[in-house]
Amino acid sequence: MIRSEAAMTSQVPTTIPSQQSSGSKLAIILGIAIAIGAFFYFDLGRFLSLNALQENRDHLLAFTEANYATAVGLFVLAYIAVTGLSLPGAVILTLAGGFLFGSVFGTLYVNIGATTGATLAFLTARYLLRDWVEQKFGKWLGPVQQGFTNNAFSYLMTLRLIPLFPFFAVNLVSGLTRMNVGTYVAATALGIIPGSFVYAYAGRQLGTINSLKEIASPNVIIAFVLLGLLALVPMLYKKLSGRQA
Repeated sequence: MIRSEAAMTSQVPTTIPSQQSSGSKLAIILGIAIAIGAFFYFDLGRFLSLNALQENRDHLLAFTEANYATAVGLFVLAYIAVTGLSLPGAVILTLAGGFLFGSVFGTLYVNIGATTGATLAFLTARYLLRDWVEQKFGKWLGPVQQGFTNNAFSYLMTLRLIPLFPFFAVNLVSGLTRMNVGTYVAATALGIIPGSFVYAYAGRQLGTINSLKEIASPNVIIAFVLLGLLALVPMLYKKLSGRQA
């Protein structure tokens, strides 16, 4: 009798933590589902459009000028939410970052928000949604896993610099690999700087346009040229890779 009671007592500590862990995971997954559902149900994406940015330009600039720290905090949190939940709108947010905070500081704030959000998506895929991510993006898992096997940091840097796969897909698929979090954060933070700067610079220039005549200004033309070159990078990379193969 004493032995059976001792055995039951020893089993309790292992059962309760397991149940608590499953409950916590379920609660987090439910929270993610509700957040994503609310985004689409209430059509919050309408606020992450170029038209919305243009229509509210003066109000956004005035608010940022009067409440700079608050504006930065809200911007970073919004970027973390969009990236962490793999929602559409990151490009518009990057343009808005340059528009509101300038090319350099806009890039910095975008980097903080994007890296943090991407890391949350990475951890979510690894610990919570592993089966769903593997089923949804399994076709990309093989090439990504092979690239990470050779040199995880360099390969992820390449994927960030040259967007061969969608940003959100890389975040999720990377969570299924053996890459450690530190390497992932470092490669992401460094790899997204050029692209973030190009869009932030474009956003800054677009924010200065007050009439159609100003579209032909040198700075605006440079911004569009940089965006065009950035779009050509994946095609150039594929051609060069094909020749080397």
